[in-house]
Amino acid sequence: MLRSMYSGVSGMRGFQTKLDVIGNNIANVNTVGFKAGRVMFKDIMSQTVGGATAPADGKGGVNPKQIGLGVTVGSVDTIHLGGSAMTTNQPLDLRIDGDGFFAVKLTEDQEQSFLTRAGDFHIDAERNIVTSDGMRVVGEGGGVLEPLEDTVVGLTIAQDGTLMFSNADGSVSAGPKIGVVKVVNPEGLEKLGGNLYRVTANATLDGEFEVVGANDAALGTGAIVAGQLEMSNVELTGEFTEMIVAQRGFQANSRIITTSDEVLQEVVNLKR
Repeated sequence: MLRSMYSGVSGMRGFQTKLDVIGNNIANVNTVGFKAGRVMFKDIMSQTVGGATAPADGKGGVNPKQIGLGVTVGSVDTIHLGGSAMTTNQPLDLRIDGDGFFAVKLTEDQEQSFLTRAGDFHIDAERNIVTSDGMRVVGEGGGVLEPLEDTVVGLTIAQDGTLMFSNADGSVSAGPKIGVVKVVNPEGLEKLGGNLYRVTANATLDGEFEVVGANDAALGTGAIVAGQLEMSNVELTGEFTEMIVAQRGFQANSRIITTSDEVLQEVVNLKR
């Protein structure tokens, strides 16, 4: 069979993967804290039909002769650029202005936190600060935030994540801090769905991390901005442009297959 046919098949598979990623990006264009993905291709091993020779005895050298065997997906990267800010004026809508992730836990006893950039938090019936899925928000140090006292009638959050309580007697008191996690390699995080990430061994050394305070210049954690949400960083103009490129690439590779089929048909007809 012709090598070109298998190269065309590999190209179609690659561009189908690219379209899958583009489709997911566009579907999440309004998802809070979503980070767009991109597909990077790399060529498959080439078949060598002639080796290289060095210049010798007054004769020039000869370059190697190689035929490529197609393309494959090299990586599917997550682009951790900041999304645009959307002002909501809700006191528990939080945005990290810079690097860092919020840490959340499904239960108080969960050993390792999940990470998220979606800061749309709420207060449940037990006065816990939770995500929209009911996960507990983690404070500085790694433990979940304690429920709010019954005397708390108002809540504001400072840039360093400190909870500022307005009490029923008119006094104002400072509570614990909302924690932030700084990841060495954000692209190494594993997406779990629901705006959550899990730390892998390639995101931080040995998969370990520390929940620290926000707005710390020494640690490089961004400030927390209350009353705002970070929107998706998907840029529709670029996505639609890449969709056209992927569509044309898919069509071109399908043309390679049909042309190879016509050549094979001519070979079969030689016997007639």
